[in-house]
Amino acid sequence: MANYYTDNKDIKFHLGHPLMKKIVQLKERGFDDKDSYDYAFLDFEDAMDSYDKILEIVGDICGNVIAPNAESVDAEGPRLENNEVKYARGTQENHEALTRSGLIGMSLPRKYGGLNFPMVPYVMAAEIVSRADAGFANIWGLQDCAETLHEFGSEEIKDEFLPRFNKGATAAMDLTEPDAGSDLQAVQLKAAWDEKRNVWLLNGVKRFITNGDANISLVLARSEEGTADGRGLSLFVYDRKDKGLTIRRIENKLGIKGSPTCELVFRDAPAKLVGSRKFGLIKYVMSLMNSARLGVAAQSVGISEAAYREALKYAEERAQFGRPVIYFPAIYEMLRNMEVKIKAQRTLLYETARFVDIYKNYNSISEERKLEAEERSEQKKYQRLADVFTPLLKLISSEYCNQIAYDALQVHGGAGFMKDFPVERIYRDARITSIYEGTSQLQVVAAIRGVTSGTYLNHIRDTCEKESVGPELEYLKTRLVTMTDEYEKCVERVIGEEDSEFLDFHARRLVEMAGNIIMGYLLLKDTRRDGSYLNIASIFINTSRAHNREKADYIIEFDIKELGSFKYNPDK
Repeated sequence: MANYYTDNKDIKFHLGHPLMKKIVQLKERGFDDKDSYDYAFLDFEDAMDSYDKILEIVGDICGNVIAPNAESVDAEGPRLENNEVKYARGTQENHEALTRSGLIGMSLPRKYGGLNFPMVPYVMAAEIVSRADAGFANIWGLQDCAETLHEFGSEEIKDEFLPRFNKGATAAMDLTEPDAGSDLQAVQLKAAWDEKRNVWLLNGVKRFITNGDANISLVLARSEEGTADGRGLSLFVYDRKDKGLTIRRIENKLGIKGSPTCELVFRDAPAKLVGSRKFGLIKYVMSLMNSARLGVAAQSVGISEAAYREALKYAEERAQFGRPVIYFPAIYEMLRNMEVKIKAQRTLLYETARFVDIYKNYNSISEERKLEAEERSEQKKYQRLADVFTPLLKLISSEYCNQIAYDALQVHGGAGFMKDFPVERIYRDARITSIYEGTSQLQVVAAIRGVTSGTYLNHIRDTCEKESVGPELEYLKTRLVTMTDEYEKCVERVIGEEDSEFLDFHARRLVEMAGNIIMGYLLLKDTRRDGSYLNIASIFINTSRAHNREKADYIIEFDIKELGSFKYNPDK
């Protein structure tokens, strides 16, 4: 029997990170729930044991239900019947299996039927599901919407909608429109208050909506007449039972074909306001998008793991010139580099999830009581780190995912181009990760604040460099210190020009340089906890040093006058 949790020691290794003790204590608030719920944790050890057992259940379902269904779901896909989306047979089976196991709404408090999971084990479950079927991961992962309702919704809204998730309710984020994709400030779907009916009514079109026929949808709409920017937008929750929308079509996509992507038309659809008016985009959707980006990062790691395993299996079995192709340097280098990238993006994924866990728990506690000075300081610190690590993570993990899927297909050679092998589907599924929930280019726009504010550099200098790695790893740390010096000079060079366009031009190089240093330090920390990571850390740091040096040479030697040669000239 396959199990996608127990066959991957990396996940359990990250579950055992020292910060988990703090995270569990913050999440469980003194373990008071044990007096009200028989499945609540008694103490830290009980919580960790429960996370482990539940992830094993997730791994079992993924290995024995979701993964075996993946090929048929990709071939069959969803269909539209009588204004309703009908899932593929395998998708329905997947969803029912996870619902029966109580794994929908797992991060919600127990009072709403949830498991009160922190972000770290929840993100681990997302990675495991994504490895089994990236398309289904979108349907399962949209339970993030429940978190947004829990964080910002009124008590009435929470009581009405949140208990439904544990019973299998599906969710959707209805954000983008035909003329408002990356630029959500341009959203035009209208929300108007109907005095007679005492309800908000939604009218307009939404496009590229994942799982658009969901039971519960969060809808971004323009509630303030005469506005044209983000300050006129509010967030609403719409219930499919109210039958206020028409599904115009299901899109025919390159990949993640089991996940229905819909175009929707709202016509006087009744909805309820989430939180306060005018904060829909600038507060609630930004929070929702950060959660979604963490989810796409987990999806990217899961796809990467699936691609790598398919490539490794094929390379071990496929013989050419009298021996398996895995023995050829051109192949085994590709495979080892794929493995290194997976472990690097995974360690960044769970570091970011820990940051998110701590600051969100402090936010929740602050609604119950006043935070102590030290707690407020920690809250700000971890929120600041989460804000710059999340776009960095989404950028790097999705780009690595595409590189790994590309190389995995290449290992298969011509066979990989055929639909006879899962890698063909995995390759198609990977492509979307660097596009949706903010393209890689938009992640750079968000992440560059970590460069210009000094947040990345300060974290590297004040935290990473000051941690002892032991004499046996000092040579690798020295290389990271040299890389940091190089990075700092590049930042000074770019910022010193005092030219915003010059900064934008080099932004991706600077962000990726910072990311390489941070992941290098994280892998060193992993090696301190488990010596088996040494080879991975060494390869990653040596490879990243070469990549950073190439970027540094380009930045330092680049003449700002050359910028004009890159610009679009319609007269040419």
